[in-house]
This record gives sequence, structure tokens and C-alpha cells, in this order.
Amino acid sequence: MIMPIVSTKIYIPPPRPKAVLRPRLTERLNEGLHGKLSLISASAGFGKTTLVSEWLSGCGRRAAWLSLDDGDNDPARFLTYLCAALQTAGVNIGEGVFAALQSPGSPSMKSILTVLLNEITALPHHFVLVLDDYHVIDAKPVDDALAFVLERMPDQMHLVIATREDPRIPLARLRARGQLNELRVTDLRFSPSEAAGFLNGVMNLNLSAEDIARLETRTEGWIAGLQLAAISMQGHTDAASFIHSFTGSHRFVLDYLVEEVLQRQSEQVQTFLLRTSILDRLCGPLCDAVLRSEAEAAEPGSAEDFSPVSLSPLSSGSQPLGPFASGQEVLEYLETANLFIVPLDNERRWYRYHHLFADLLRQRLQQSAASAEEEAAGLHLRASVWYEEDGLEIEAFKHAAAANDVDRAARLMEGGGMPLFFRGAAGPVLSWLESLRPSVLNAEPSLLVAYASVLLFASQINGVEQKLQSAEAALQGAELDDKNRDLVGHIAAIRATLAVSQHQLEAIIVQSQRALEYLHPDNLPVRTATTWTLGYAYQLQGDRAAATRAFTEAISTSQAIGHFIITIMAATGLGNLQEAENQLQLASATYRQVLQLAGDPPLPVACEAHLGLARIGYQWNDLESAEQHWQQSDQLAQQIESTDRFIAGEVFLSTMKLAGGDTSGAAATLAKTSQLARQHNFMHQMPEIAAAQVMALLRLGNLEEADRLAGTYGLPLSQARVHLARGDAMAALAVLEPLLRQAEAKGWENERLKAMVLQAVALHAHGETGKAARLLGDVLALAEPGGFIRIFVDEGDPMAELLHAAAAQGIMPDYTGRLLAACKAGEGKNEGQASLRPAPAGSLIEPLSGRELEILQLIAQGLSNDEISSRLFLALSTVKGHNRNIYGKLQVLRRTEAVARARELGLL
Repeated sequence: MIMPIVSTKIYIPPPRPKAVLRPRLTERLNEGLHGKLSLISASAGFGKTTLVSEWLSGCGRRAAWLSLDDGDNDPARFLTYLCAALQTAGVNIGEGVFAALQSPGSPSMKSILTVLLNEITALPHHFVLVLDDYHVIDAKPVDDALAFVLERMPDQMHLVIATREDPRIPLARLRARGQLNELRVTDLRFSPSEAAGFLNGVMNLNLSAEDIARLETRTEGWIAGLQLAAISMQGHTDAASFIHSFTGSHRFVLDYLVEEVLQRQSEQVQTFLLRTSILDRLCGPLCDAVLRSEAEAAEPGSAEDFSPVSLSPLSSGSQPLGPFASGQEVLEYLETANLFIVPLDNERRWYRYHHLFADLLRQRLQQSAASAEEEAAGLHLRASVWYEEDGLEIEAFKHAAAANDVDRAARLMEGGGMPLFFRGAAGPVLSWLESLRPSVLNAEPSLLVAYASVLLFASQINGVEQKLQSAEAALQGAELDDKNRDLVGHIAAIRATLAVSQHQLEAIIVQSQRALEYLHPDNLPVRTATTWTLGYAYQLQGDRAAATRAFTEAISTSQAIGHFIITIMAATGLGNLQEAENQLQLASATYRQVLQLAGDPPLPVACEAHLGLARIGYQWNDLESAEQHWQQSDQLAQQIESTDRFIAGEVFLSTMKLAGGDTSGAAATLAKTSQLARQHNFMHQMPEIAAAQVMALLRLGNLEEADRLAGTYGLPLSQARVHLARGDAMAALAVLEPLLRQAEAKGWENERLKAMVLQAVALHAHGETGKAARLLGDVLALAEPGGFIRIFVDEGDPMAELLHAAAAQGIMPDYTGRLLAACKAGEGKNEGQASLRPAPAGSLIEPLSGRELEILQLIAQGLSNDEISSRLFLALSTVKGHNRNIYGKLQVLRRTEAVARARELGLL
């Protein structure tokens, strides 16, 4: 009697009418047709069956389908259904084969399979055989039969296996021969666009792109998870709130995972899953440590001192998987079984659970016993011990905090002299400190000092002083032993750093000296931080040599002890000094080293390095790079509370706007910046703001306000610019001379270079052309090693004339050529900038540019267009073009009228 066939087992599921099309995967399956096997292996709910069904509908080949169940572990039944499925694809299988499969003395499986393969070889067409849900097969004879078919399979047939765990067939051999096409969890996850198509197109939820991205991230592209979330959201008005709270403990997800995954495992594997769910990452030895008994945990020793949890066979099939000897074997089984476990390295040493699966396991652990909290604390404590013994102190701290072991967590937080929050654990440390009760904190001053230090590190400046005062209150009356003296010194060091953020010179020095007096000699991290704060004080004082020594010492020590944050801060200070010494290439390299240390995403303190690179990019006339670094600096500066770092960025932005010809935009930016500086009492920044405002006001022709600002804040360079704008070169020279002497005496190279540039311009304006040209030669020699460009370009036409003269004399021809090219490229953007006597505001339709005023002067002297062309090294057509502009702005028709009108307006 031939076994009756359940037709639904060989029925090909039709494509869903509203399924999300996945062309990237169907194309992968099409490409795999050249080989023997396509393996689609992933956890429950990743759309394996749906994908194959969709692909078959459009692949252009005949297909046979067999949906497997537990009964197919019987070899005869498996072969019977295999033959029935093959018949649907046109394979001519005789009734004798079916009879032989049912008879007691049936021929061997190999004989029957050989007959099948011969029939397939005779087919005139190609077809696909799909074995769905192969993970239910736990019988070696069936695996062997499949391996036999794959080894001898004719070209007409392509096999597809959809399974939750890899079949026990020679996959490695097929992979090596290029006969295996694999789609796994990472391939099957919904991409963001696919998730959007499913949630909005199929489930009609009308979610925003942001909500879809959050949900896709939360589910890690798990299709069933997205579907369960979509079902749960139907009827919810606040989708964003639901997505935020969506976890593996949600009832639909929980029911699915329990029924489809957890309950299918043996009791021993369930225990392993629940107890190791406290781990963010898993490896075999760590799992062994967490799973050992209470008695073994009480006497920690080497791995040989305890036995891992004993696990019985996982299956009742004919080939039991056997007891596992170690946690590593369990992890390897879980990966093979696709049990929502994700490998984290190529060596398959470290793993993690899928987020929603981990949520489920942790909830089940909490519900597993009346003393669940104590049990979880014990698991965390054992994990903490293992991590510490393995040298992973941050992970050890996290588990000690989770175990509510305050003493252990506090010890680990200190990091053996280098606190963990300086080594990438600021977030976890701050979260733990915030979770402690006030009574716990106030009883231990060291915790309060650590709290203040973490807040400072995290740029949350507002709460620092309150924690320091609480620590001082807790120390009152306590014996001033070495530990407490060190705490007093640490408090002073933190206050010195706070004073740095406000540029309070006296406070920095007083608190730094107090810190060094009280800090223990072995407390190198805090002592090194204090060396940096002193270096910053020296920098404020203008003692750049002392500042360089302090920063260099801080860098050397901090690198030796691994105190990377002080390395960042001291290197940033050193970059500032190198920039001030006109060593722009060296400063650029230093700032880039800071950015490497700051990580990705970078720490907020990296804003200063980005701003330094913006300034250097500007001086090198790489305005695109300058703008990019300014934007990054601005974004990072906004993450820091109560700081003036954004002020320098806004001043730089105004400089960029001036360079682009947006004078009114620059003025508006500076007005806003000035107001903010006053509101926040950042008065020490006002001179820098005022200097930039003078530049903008001179462009706008507002000499009175420019003069007032320059005088109010004692800005010699700005005062010289005002004198030049008024045509009083002698007054400008009188201001610049003492500034230059001071800069030379103090070794302030940047101030010296700026003063010399303006001095050359003033000498030229005063008619001392030869002296100006000689001085310019000295300036070029100083500026060329640093690659300065904008310091010349920003002086406009007078500097262009000086550079032409230097080029004519053969002075540094390559450098002057680059500078002249930059000046020419900037023409039109800096109009009016170099006018020694700008037209009175409102007297012209449009002000004359510096070049136009220069040509007007030569016209008044009676020079012809040809003579002007020769004098200014301009093409004759260019001179004529300037003439037309001059006549139009003065509203005249000829040269004599232009000269007369200019004299009326005071332009000549």
C-alpha cells in the first residue's frame, strides 16, 4: 500500500499580494543558480519562506517544494515526499519507486536516489527543488541522503534549503568548490528602505522616516519583530512613544519568541540563555564563570577549579547533540541553530544576543525566582570578577555597578590610579553615580570628588562646584591623612580646571599651586592635569616659553600613564603656541594628532583643534577646508555647558564672511557675538571681538565707531588700521613702532608679523616706497615657511602693489607669484577694504573700490590709460573697464568731470 501524500506539504506558497519586493536578494538567488545549493539560514521570523516564494514566481524555472516536519525524520517518509515533490516539477518517477519505499525489504536509499538522479538527468529543462524548514530534520540517514544527492546532482537541478540552523551536510566542501550560495541573517534583515516599504506600504502605518529608523534599529531588521510592532501600533496615536518603549518584553514579541524559540530548547539550554542574558557580550570562559555554583563563586580560582554547567542532549532525535563540555560549545551550538546570537569577531570567540531576544531573556530571568534580584546580582558579580581578572576593568565596573556592590564599583572606577572615565567610561560611571542615594554619596567624599571630576570631563560644568562643596563639607573634621590630603588637592585641581574655562588667571594659579601642595606624589593623573592648567596660565600671561615647557611636560607624562584627555588638552595648547610662533605646518600636524586622540565621534574638547585647523586653512587660503573645520568646531562647542569656546568660533566666522565680501553679514555676526559675551560675562573675549568689529566697520566706512572700539580696548593694530583708513600713515607708523618693539622683546612672532605687514603698508602709503619694499622682503622671508597667504591678501590693493614691486625686483618670485595670484582671485570680494580715504557714506550710489580709487588718483595726475596700464601692470582693457565703473559711480561722462567730482567728495 502506497503512503497517502498530504498535498499541502508539496504546495508552493504563492507570493503575498502586498509583500515588500527584495530585488537585492532575489538577484542573489538568481546568481546562485550556477551552483548546486542555495542555503537560506536564519532565525525564526526573517522571511525565509516568503523570500523563496517571491523569487520562484519570477525566476523562470520550474519548481518543486517540500515543507518538512518532524515526521520526515523517517528516511522512507522523507524519500516518499521528495519523490512526490519532484513529480510536480516534471521528474518521471515510476510507481515502482513508491512501492519500493513502502515495502519491508526495500532497496537501499542509494539505489533509490540513483534512480531519481537518472530520471533528473533525462529532463530537457532545469528546475529548482526547495526544502523548507529543514531545521526539523534530526536524522543522520536523511542528512546522508541529501549529501549523496548534492554530490551527484545533475545540472538540471538546483537545490534550495530554508532552515533556522545549518544542515549537517558538507557545506565547507561545497563552499570551497564555489557550489554554495548563502543568505544569512545579515542578508535577510530589512534595510531601512525595506522597513519603510513594509511599515507604511504593507501595514499602512504612515510613520515618519525618523520613527522607521528607530524601529529598524530596535529590531535590527528582524522582519517578524517589525510585523509584531506594526500589529501592536495599530490603533496607537503616539507612534514615537510606542517605538521608544518597544522591547522584547512586549507581549506580542514575548509570545512569539517564547513559542517559536525559547520553548523549543531543552531546559538546560534555557537555563544557559537566561543566566548569560546579563552579559552584553559573551565568550565561552566568561559564560563558564557566570554559570558556576555559589560555592565555586565564593572561592574564585582558575578555570580548572570549577566545572561549567552540565547540559544534557538537546534533541530527542536519532543523533543527539550530546552534553556540552563548555560554554564555548554551547555558543557554537546557538550560532549553528541561529538562536538570535550574533558573532562579534571572525574567530567566533565573542558573541551577543539580538537586542529583542536579550530583552526577553532578561525579563524571564527577573521572573524566574522569588530571589531573582539577588540571583542576578550574583551573576553580575561573577562576571565582574572574570572581567577584572582578564584585565577588562570597564566591563568589570559595569557589572559591579549592576550588582549594587558600591565598594567594588568605586574601587574599579578609580582604575588603579587612572580613573575609568578618562578611558572611555564616562557615561557608565556618571550613570552609576547619578543612581546612588545622597546618603551613600555624602558618606564618602571620594565619590563626590569623582562625581565632580566626571561632570567636568563630560562638559557638564554647572554641577561641578556643588559637588566640590559637598565633598569639603564631608571632609570637615576628618583626619588629614594621605588619602584626605590628596582629596583636598584633587578638589583644588578641579577648581583650577574650572578657572581655565573662564580664563581666570589668578584663580588658575592659586588653585593649581594648592593642588600641587596637597596631591599625593603618586597621583600622577591629577598632578599632570595641574601641570596643564599652569601651562594655560603661563599662556594667558604671555610667557609662551614657560607655557611650552609645561604643555610638553604634561604631554610626556600623560602619554606615559595613558591619560589621554590631558594629552589632548596639552597638545591643543601646544598647537596654539605653535600657531602663535607662525609654525603653521607644525601646528596643523599637532591639531590633527589631537583629532585622532579625540576619537570618533570626537570628544567636545576637540572643538579647539578643529578651530585651529580652520584658522590655518584660512591663512593658507583653503577656505573650503577652513569652513568645514569651523562647522565641526561649532557643533562640538555647542555640546559644552557654560563655556566661551563658541565666541572664538563666531569671530572666525565673521572673518570668513569678510573674506567672501559679506561685510554686513560679518557685522551682524559680531554684534550678536558681542551681546552674548556680555550676557554671559565673557568680558575677556571682548578685545578679540572688538578687533574683528573694527575690520568690518572700516569696510562699511564707519571710521568713528571703529576708532572708538580700537581705543576702548587698546588695540594697536586696529588703531593703525583706522589711521590708515583716514590717510594718516604717520600716525599709523607711530602706533606700530612700539608694538613691534614689544613683540620682538617678548618673542611674540605672530604679533611681530602682523605689525610688520601693516608697517609695510603704512610706509607705502606715506610714500616711502623703497623702504616699504625692503621691509616687505623681510616680511616675506618670515611668512613663507608658514605658507601665509591671507595675511597679505586681506590688505587688499596696497599690498598687491607692494607684491608687484617685490616681484619686479625678483624677491622670492615663487612665493610672490602665489600671493599675487591669490590677490587677483580675491578681487571684487574685498572692495573698499584698502581705501585710505573712503567716500563719505551715502554720497555715492556705490563706493569706489581700492583699485578704482588708485586709478582715479593717477587720472588726477594726468596719466593716460596706457601709462596707468604700465604703472599698475594691468591690461589696457582692464584700465578702461575701471574707468567706466568710476564714471558710472561718480555719475560723470569724462576724465575732467571725474576729477572735479572726486575733489568735491573729498576723494582726492
